[in-house]
Amino acid sequence: MGDGQVSTAEAEGGQASTATMIRLSQKRKIEGRVGVVDIGSNSIRLVVFDGLRRAPLPVFNERVLCGLGKGLRESGQLDPEGVVLALTNLYRFSRLADAMGVGRIDLLATAAVREASNGKDFVERVEEKTGRAVTVLTGEDEARLAALGVVCGTPGADGLMGDLGGGSLEIVELDKGRVGRTATLGLGPLRLMHLAGDEQALKSAIDAEFEKVPWLADLKGKTFFPVGGAWRSLARIEMEQRDYPLHVIHGFGLSRRDAQDMARLISRLGPRSLARIPKVSRRRLETLPTAALLMNRLLKRAPVDRVVFSAFGLREGHLYDLLPETEQERDPLLVAASDMAESDGRFGDLGHGLMLWTDPIFPDDDAAGRRLRLAACHLSDVAWRDHPDYRADQALFRLLRLPLLAVNHAERAFMAYTVFMRYGGSRDMVDATRARQLLPAAEQERAEILGAALRLAYSLSGGTEQILQSSSLTLSDGKLSLTVPQDGSMPSGDVVERRLNRLVKAMGFERQEIL
Repeated sequence: MGDGQVSTAEAEGGQASTATMIRLSQKRKIEGRVGVVDIGSNSIRLVVFDGLRRAPLPVFNERVLCGLGKGLRESGQLDPEGVVLALTNLYRFSRLADAMGVGRIDLLATAAVREASNGKDFVERVEEKTGRAVTVLTGEDEARLAALGVVCGTPGADGLMGDLGGGSLEIVELDKGRVGRTATLGLGPLRLMHLAGDEQALKSAIDAEFEKVPWLADLKGKTFFPVGGAWRSLARIEMEQRDYPLHVIHGFGLSRRDAQDMARLISRLGPRSLARIPKVSRRRLETLPTAALLMNRLLKRAPVDRVVFSAFGLREGHLYDLLPETEQERDPLLVAASDMAESDGRFGDLGHGLMLWTDPIFPDDDAAGRRLRLAACHLSDVAWRDHPDYRADQALFRLLRLPLLAVNHAERAFMAYTVFMRYGGSRDMVDATRARQLLPAAEQERAEILGAALRLAYSLSGGTEQILQSSSLTLSDGKLSLTVPQDGSMPSGDVVERRLNRLVKAMGFERQEIL
């Protein structure tokens, strides 16, 4: 293969051995849907995934704010009202999982249960009520799984992961996707509530904990990945204030300075001011300023360049940890895109065929460019079930918001805008204009070229790979040539001419011919 080309195995992170794939297949058949219950200091949450796989899709997600860790510092025990609420809902979660046909469900308890003097009694009551075992994670395990969640959603993550719960803050060094040094700090907003109103005392308590982690100074130029509901709320507020065109937390990035400015401002707001901001949960009004202050003080210690929010944490990290290494190494974007095309496509997955067909017009693509183009090719027929007048809009809307892993917002917008153009969308439409705000000009042009090429490919082939393979594109001396068979298997006439001309125009050429 030439420079810039990647094989299927390389694009997906390597091919698993037959024995491993058999074991994984057997595991999937036994387990089916998989559930994880996260018993945290502030909330409990049940997430049911469609299976144990590299790119699992959540089919159910419910959170209940119980406040188990409220008052833990003073009493040393779990909050009595929180215990009652947690027991009631954990039993309900267990019944729900049974009704949903969940083959495996894991209950994971974190800081509050781990540290409370009555934590063991609580675990026994949960196990008796639900009939399921509870795993109480150590601080180190909690940090590791949260970090693996970030790696699951952002392969190759490099820098610092911070998972803020109600009772603790887990921080982990990430070295190109590998878990490094870890620390568990007693800095959850619920734990610090006794200092609310005394900003100086709160800062001193926070800084004293960060003093225990000297390696934070080693992260110059890297990325900070915040995890946890409170920090995700900060991202929502920032998106709202900016009128940001995409309200998807995962992959939302800020410069270090912008993140500090945002955190500093929110840390100084009271509950009344916060309540007037859209997208702020009323249950977080008390804890959000402390969460913001924690981020600001952490960024003073860790000289990272950028902050990129992760929607994936402990629960996803737990599933990722259960996978064999060969499966972990696969590219979750390409796995998800291919799976979707295979299950939803009219005639199966045409992704690889379209990738090869469009190669001649993208001779300079590097590995990252080929990866994103392959994902767009996999997803290029997602709207075939929709009414023809709305397919472009529906494709754009759907791909911008799909729960895809391993993409930032610009990459997500590239795929959505490409498929929008493949369905004949106009760049001047309002939704398309907002999507283009996320893309540099060069990537907008590239998406328009790829979209026009895909539109031509589907016109010629009807979405079937066998027919597609009998045609080809050639680019030479500023002229684009389309070669088609003369056996009547492909359409000819105005439609093909028009769509070929649109591709030529998108590429900035003046000449084309059909051979």
